[in-house]
Amino acid sequence: MAVPMTNEQRKAAAALLRERVPEVAEIGRLFAKHGYELALVGGPVRDVLRGERPSDLDLTTDATPQQVLAVVAGWADATWTVGIAFGTVGLRKGSTIFEITTYRSEQYQATSRRPDVRYGRSLEEDLSRRDFTINAMAARLPGYELVDPFGGLDALKDRVLRTPGRPEDSFGDDPLRILRAARFAAKLGFAVAPEVRAAMTEQAARLEIVSAERVTGELTKLMLTPDPALGIDLLVQTGVADQVLPEVSRLRMEADEHHRHKDVYQHSLTVLRQAIELEPRYGLDGDLTVRLAALLHDIGKPKTRELLPDGRVAFHHHESVGAKMTRRRLTALRFPNDVIRDVSRLVELHLRFHGYGEGEWTDSAVRRYVRDAGPLLTRLHVLTRADSTTRNQAKAQRLARAYDGLEQRIAELGEQEELSKLRPALDGNDIMRILDLPAGPLVGKAWTFLLELRINRGPIGYEEAVQELLGWAADEGIPVPEAPDPESEPDAESEPDADAPDPESAPDPESAPDPESAPDEG
Repeated sequence: MAVPMTNEQRKAAAALLRERVPEVAEIGRLFAKHGYELALVGGPVRDVLRGERPSDLDLTTDATPQQVLAVVAGWADATWTVGIAFGTVGLRKGSTIFEITTYRSEQYQATSRRPDVRYGRSLEEDLSRRDFTINAMAARLPGYELVDPFGGLDALKDRVLRTPGRPEDSFGDDPLRILRAARFAAKLGFAVAPEVRAAMTEQAARLEIVSAERVTGELTKLMLTPDPALGIDLLVQTGVADQVLPEVSRLRMEADEHHRHKDVYQHSLTVLRQAIELEPRYGLDGDLTVRLAALLHDIGKPKTRELLPDGRVAFHHHESVGAKMTRRRLTALRFPNDVIRDVSRLVELHLRFHGYGEGEWTDSAVRRYVRDAGPLLTRLHVLTRADSTTRNQAKAQRLARAYDGLEQRIAELGEQEELSKLRPALDGNDIMRILDLPAGPLVGKAWTFLLELRINRGPIGYEEAVQELLGWAADEGIPVPEAPDPESEPDAESEPDADAPDPESAPDPESAPDPESAPDEG
């Protein structure tokens, strides 16, 4: 039960809200003039009472959407109705954006993916349907009178998530609130009340009726909180992750004293936290791709776990297996295609650095590392550094120095050779013309040969590349035509056109020694 506020508390709350959110007073007077109720509700009230400035202005009213549109006609500079099916009207006045929703209640049927939305009759009824008590507070306008029937202020003070009614009913109304509990815990650093945790476990299977898009939207918001590892751990501990991220739950492998290996689950959470700490250093603040890769980089380990004769445990090729698992999971969740592609590739590459060891990097090794990472190089820097969680300080410092050295070598070689445009001296069109070949696998094979030559030797001129190509063709048994017309040759000293097409049939070359031959830092 909520503890009643004193008059002094009510006055102080109203004064704070009036000071922090003055832009809603005018629209409050407008609705009152037309005989309708209007209140600032949910997140904006919560944020102000936490000492923060609200980013959104959510309002609720007893007016229907059509009545809202009639009230603001001639006052608002613009209106939109994309959410009108759910009772919401958007509008803009100057540079201020408002979202006004009619008092409502919504509920999922047992097998429905869409809620039934019904208009409510009072502000208190509207607040009772909200997810958590910290979001079930409102300020009546235009006077900014605080309405807190379910103890939201107490929950803010206690830093705990509670539901306005029974959590079983709240999660039954909208199962997505189960994920929202993890998101708010991670966003605010709040604990979750025991009865809420119990209901999360009990109702987890209900997430099956929620669309993949809504689940992914909530997971994305969770991953972009200040401490997503806290929310992920809550999902795992309550069994909710079994429904949405089962691969993460399976990271909790037994690590007995005879088969020694690090706790892969806790390691993954640590890597996630360390990646977030590194984001500002690389200009990647709030990077969803990096954070997902950090969380998922080791999900291939449970499938590849192997006991060696000497009693150690190995996870051979877990990065390749994990990349495929990552692609499947993110595809099932319907993440954007570019996110799926990039996160999967980072998982595949996360051990590449360790495949080279901690010694001096050759030019060819640096070129290969940059080529394999492509546009993900900066993100790979973050993931690789974050993936070192050893408690051995000497080893940690040694690895950090080694990676410092690699980044320095990349910068030095990049200035000399334009590593970001690493391509063979001949493109696919050149190869087809010189060898008189049609488009097809042989062109891709030739292009791969020339790329390996470029990686191993560095920049080479056009004429040398042609001779190497002709020699390769002879070795492959490909009839070598007469030498090409010199007048059609490009400048022998120039690098190939960065926009020239690569043959699509060219497979990526094997890009590093077996990473499992090096100590596993993953």
